[in-house]
Amino acid sequence: MISYQVIIGDTITKCFLRVGGDYLAGTVLVNRHFCIFLTTLVVTLPLSLYRDVAKLSKWAFVAMILIVFIIVCICIRIPDFSDVRATADAWTLFDYNFAQSIGIMTFAYMCHHNTFLIHQSLENPTEKRFQIVTHFSFLFSLLIMLLIGVLGYVTFTGYTQGDLLENYCKTDDLMNVARLCFAVTIMLTYPLECFVVRHVFENSFFAVTEKAPMWRHLTVTISVAAATVLIAMTTDCLGIVLTFNGVVVACPLAFIIPPLCVMKLRQEPVLSKENIFPILVATFGILASVIGIIVAVYNLTKGIECSHGKEMFYCLNAFSYKWKHASIKYDIIISCNFATPVHVLSTRQVLLQRFKIRHVCGIFSRKIEIIWMKTIIKTR
Repeated sequence: MISYQVIIGDTITKCFLRVGGDYLAGTVLVNRHFCIFLTTLVVTLPLSLYRDVAKLSKWAFVAMILIVFIIVCICIRIPDFSDVRATADAWTLFDYNFAQSIGIMTFAYMCHHNTFLIHQSLENPTEKRFQIVTHFSFLFSLLIMLLIGVLGYVTFTGYTQGDLLENYCKTDDLMNVARLCFAVTIMLTYPLECFVVRHVFENSFFAVTEKAPMWRHLTVTISVAAATVLIAMTTDCLGIVLTFNGVVVACPLAFIIPPLCVMKLRQEPVLSKENIFPILVATFGILASVIGIIVAVYNLTKGIECSHGKEMFYCLNAFSYKWKHASIKYDIIISCNFATPVHVLSTRQVLLQRFKIRHVCGIFSRKIEIIWMKTIIKTR
């Protein structure tokens, strides 16, 4: 739930800023804290106040459609970033951050805590019907994550952020629409997680058979939503949140607790033949959690930060060049700190400067070169 709030704060502020431009710059509408509070008050909290989880099904269908649209937008933008150079270790399969990736992927597939609520929401909750729902959901999730993960990483390699949409430029209107759609999907997913927290709280402290009075229902729901809002306001880095969610919560819930429960129910000796596989799974979960926590803390102590809220370097290089009408009529100013009055250059110097633009600016430098050569034609 905290990661959802972080995503909402990242995306909504950029959408507001793009629509309002300089008129909204510096106002409360582009403050991520205010955006998180506003969306919680207007969208996520009202949806979380439902008592029946089945009422969220129509909103879940809308979220699925929006996710497909986001994938289409990502595919459309792949050619535009073909000049972004891959990082040196872009295709290295394993490094010390591998344990963190296990935690993040485990968190992505984590649905154990929703299982009972979803099972109870079925009209005819038979085992066969529940298997169909479960298998279809997992296959659809696998397809979506593979498409977004592979397409995003192939496009940006080592520059890929925890929130893939952070890699796209703020002036890209198509991806700003995708950002808005992504924020809406998160808002529609948040209530399901709130249902689980409220359900666990009710079962832990009150009788399961009695229906919660309205005052208690409101108090618990509002308290849970307020806690997630306050915690989400302390960071804007989604990667950190996903990492700790994965290694601290998701790995134990997926790899450690279920095998231990199976061993307990079997009533067999711990080191019996039947318990070999559960022991291996639990051991894997323990190692992934411990190593993931160590790596995450190590990265924090080294000062490794994400670039959330910052424009990526290739966006600055692509859009910050402009014509300067001063004493020299045609003078190009480029973000790579390159400025030369072209009418005094020799042919050899022109070629050298073109190479410099191409080498330093990288992406979109073809467009810059075309403008540069047009300038030479005009001034010679």
